[in-house]
Amino acid sequence: MVSLKSVLHAVTIASCFLGASALNVAQARNVTDITGHVVSLPDHPKRIVLGEGRLIYALEPLEGENLFKRIVGWQGEFRSADTQYYDQMLKKFPEAGKVAVIGRSSADTVSPEKVLDLHPDLVIFTTTGHGPGQSSDVVRRLKSAHIPIIFVDFRKDPIKNTVKSMTILGQALDRENEAKAFTDFYENRLNQIENIVKDIPASERPRVFINMLAGARQTCCHTAGKGNMGSFIEAAGGQNVAANMLPGYLGDISAEALISLNPDVLILDGTRGPGATAPGLKMGAQVTPEIARQSFLSLLKAPELANLQAVKNKKAYGIWHSYYDNPFNILAVEVMAKWFYPERFKSLNPDADLSEMQKRFTALPVGGTYWIDTNAL
Repeated sequence: MVSLKSVLHAVTIASCFLGASALNVAQARNVTDITGHVVSLPDHPKRIVLGEGRLIYALEPLEGENLFKRIVGWQGEFRSADTQYYDQMLKKFPEAGKVAVIGRSSADTVSPEKVLDLHPDLVIFTTTGHGPGQSSDVVRRLKSAHIPIIFVDFRKDPIKNTVKSMTILGQALDRENEAKAFTDFYENRLNQIENIVKDIPASERPRVFINMLAGARQTCCHTAGKGNMGSFIEAAGGQNVAANMLPGYLGDISAEALISLNPDVLILDGTRGPGATAPGLKMGAQVTPEIARQSFLSLLKAPELANLQAVKNKKAYGIWHSYYDNPFNILAVEVMAKWFYPERFKSLNPDADLSEMQKRFTALPVGGTYWIDTNAL
């Protein structure tokens, strides 16, 4: 015969079990990532792996002074892609140097074993770029181990997906308020630009070409098609002349093709540090305006660029390459709009917005030079 004491004891154990289960359910949340997949993940993940190191840009507005508190692993491409920014980050957050490196600068170098050994409760990947893609073996291995994975996009279609991706990260990291502060700023500036650009007829829009990583590659010219930096050009009211020349959102055209296009506006981008000896545009953290100016002028002497009407008419500009995969890309749109239509955008102040974004959305005292105008040379 079962005693009343035994029954009460069993009920107590069952209640505790049910209570713990209910608590676990309450502590989980469903997030729909940029691919449309619904992912169940911890309410406040504590061990996060970044599929690309450059995703740290997107975490800055969300994590602030706690930027590396939850990051246990990342891909190593960020360290070489933006050396001077990483150096400043290391000074502010020495723990950045202790984050485990899961791979180098390409998806095939990412080790699923290294990721699994870190016991993450959340992995963040990008839909395209240097990290593992949606159908990669790394993703399959992690899913089979029941590790939550979310995808975001700041690279392929940044105008469409930056706000969505920041919102997703805010939900995933339990940083909704921080994400909203950033996306409100972003949308406010983008709406200002779109409200003016929408009324500009195609016949009045400048023909624009962007030479990405200018001088840093052996051949000319790496550029953007439909997407990436090309979408910034279009959002700012320009016509991206390479949009219909590439099969994807990034690619290359020949120097002869560029000369034939002879665009109204030429934009060079780069991310060389102030002490770099290799050719390329010096731009970004730690770069002074004079250092940027000298590297910019040197690049404009290239035979495929020197005789373009954009150069002769002082419609050549320089910009930080890392906006191409970075939620701070609204600044690129702002400065392009100002370049293309200085009279229409007199009230737009990209310099002031750069300072505001650095103060509000990053814990780093970054400074530096992020764009240059031939009229200021």
